[in-house]
Amino acid sequence: MIGNILAVGAGGFLGSVLRYLFGQLSKFIAPGLMFPVGTFLVNILGAFFIGIAFEFFSKQGLMGSTMQLFIMVGIMGGFTTFSSFSLETVNLISSGRLGLAFIYAAGSVFICLVGVWLGKTII
Repeated sequence: MIGNILAVGAGGFLGSVLRYLFGQLSKFIAPGLMFPVGTFLVNILGAFFIGIAFEFFSKQGLMGSTMQLFIMVGIMGGFTTFSSFSLETVNLISSGRLGLAFIYAAGSVFICLVGVWLGKTII
């Protein structure tokens, strides 16, 4: 158990540092652009890579392994939680639970936006 916790923590550290560096790099890629390019690209890349990781670990029978936790929960979780959200939504769709996938996706986006707005307005 402690090994899994350390793997997730180490991966989270690495993913967070990568997200920060990618954000800094995006300032040079698109200077002055009034659009969050770094976050946008990080979310797309994170969703892409978590899909690859999920398929790899599933096919290898390694779901729940320390390496899977390090990469998918740690690195991808630190890089972007949007990747986990995207994977969970696609898994709901793949399992035929379209209504639940829609409720989860739309509800998550809407409620999180409301949460940010509420958080900003109470201070």
